[in-house]
Amino acid sequence: MRRIGLFGGTFDPPQLAHLALARCARDALQLDELRWIPTGQPWQKSRTITAAAHREAMVRLTIAGEPRFTLERCEIERGGPSMTLDTVRELQQRDGAAAWVWIMGSDQYANLHTWRGWRELLQRVTLAVAERPGVASAAHPEVAAHPHTMVPLPPLPISATDIRARVQRGESIAGLVTDAVASYIDQHHLYRSADAH
Repeated sequence: MRRIGLFGGTFDPPQLAHLALARCARDALQLDELRWIPTGQPWQKSRTITAAAHREAMVRLTIAGEPRFTLERCEIERGGPSMTLDTVRELQQRDGAAAWVWIMGSDQYANLHTWRGWRELLQRVTLAVAERPGVASAAHPEVAAHPHTMVPLPPLPISATDIRARVQRGESIAGLVTDAVASYIDQHHLYRSADAH
């Protein structure tokens, strides 16, 4: 049975810690395919999100040339707030039998019990949790009791929030995103204004 990893996120912008996690998960979990899923309309974010077309383009640049990485557009194409359960249901109905693995950071893992339909989600996927430096992974007891895999992640204290702030201040983001993404951000004048945070 094919093993398919699902890696969702705002990716605003996709950065090198995302890429490191995806590579670690692909190899450690022996995935046949890892799908990056840019969020269409994140329901738990209060700030203004960069247009989906830009975030999709930056993900494509980030994963270019990476074996077994693909871009999944279902959340961008679907209207309304993006719910993980809706995405998993859609992909499983569309693509049939596979071993589905949802890849997430430990911060998301700790908040999983606040997601809509999280109990059904746990029945549909195996969780793979990346331990992020300095972030506790204490999950809701019912979530923690569900089988999950920990993905060893090299310590990369990079955040999209910091990247956006650096761009706004006119500072370099070399070494935080791929060169192609850095060029894209500059070319399209992304994250220049104060509302980019």
